[in-house]
Amino acid sequence: MVGTALLLAGCKVPNFGEYPGATTQGKTENHLWQLFFIAGLVVGGFVLLLILWAVFRYRRKSEEMPKQTQYHTLMEITYTVVPILIVVGLFVFTVLAENNVDATPPDPGATITVHAFQWGWEFEYPGGPGSGCANPGSPTANQNDCVKVIGQTTQNPTMVIPTGTEVQINLNSLDVLHGFYVPQFNFSRYASPGYTTSFDFNALHTGDFRGQCTQLCGLYHSLMFFNVKAVTQSKFATWLHAQQALVKSHPSSVPKLPSGVSTGSSTNSSSNNQGGDLYGD
Repeated sequence: MVGTALLLAGCKVPNFGEYPGATTQGKTENHLWQLFFIAGLVVGGFVLLLILWAVFRYRRKSEEMPKQTQYHTLMEITYTVVPILIVVGLFVFTVLAENNVDATPPDPGATITVHAFQWGWEFEYPGGPGSGCANPGSPTANQNDCVKVIGQTTQNPTMVIPTGTEVQINLNSLDVLHGFYVPQFNFSRYASPGYTTSFDFNALHTGDFRGQCTQLCGLYHSLMFFNVKAVTQSKFATWLHAQQALVKSHPSSVPKLPSGVSTGSSTNSSSNNQGGDLYGD
């Protein structure tokens, strides 16, 4: 029965159906999930054994009334205290894991601002002090001083990050509520209009990882994908310098947000951007 349940659930030991985590934060979350799953198996298995023991040990054998007992003080204290200790223990491990995941070091190796909009993503890399990306939405900022990657609907933009260092992500939305989710990072956050959420990634190895919006945000929510490409720090520096040089030599190459979406604005109506690039309008 146990083997069939695991097979049908698609669980893979030791991760129990979850990704092992491609970042230090994702690995921490995976360890917490493993702890919860194993604790659930232990408690569930123990309860199942008690049920089976009671079923077979005290099954009806005759019409006589069995001996009645009550007030087993030690047992009552045990089944009251033990669950409380289990819950407290799980709570403590949860807080410790959340603190590790939510920690934001003061000096990240890279900073990326992510704008979600209907129905796509904009990734901004600061080009230097005073650049537009350093102060998104500022009316006096030069938006050509930074590197931007934009994609919507049938275009899946790629966010390039370095491995082996903390990458700070500043996430917000330019219109409605969106969800920033990278499955292999075991990580999801709301992209909220008018509010910036900051968090860090520390990629453990190079690779390509898919991402998507997880909040029903309108007509083309199902097409709101993006990619995360983790490369070595040297390759990231080379890529970023090349992009910055391209921006300086060809300012017109900086991609623009779709019509109806304004940088730094969170008051856009969903009716302002109905089709995007899906039908070429």
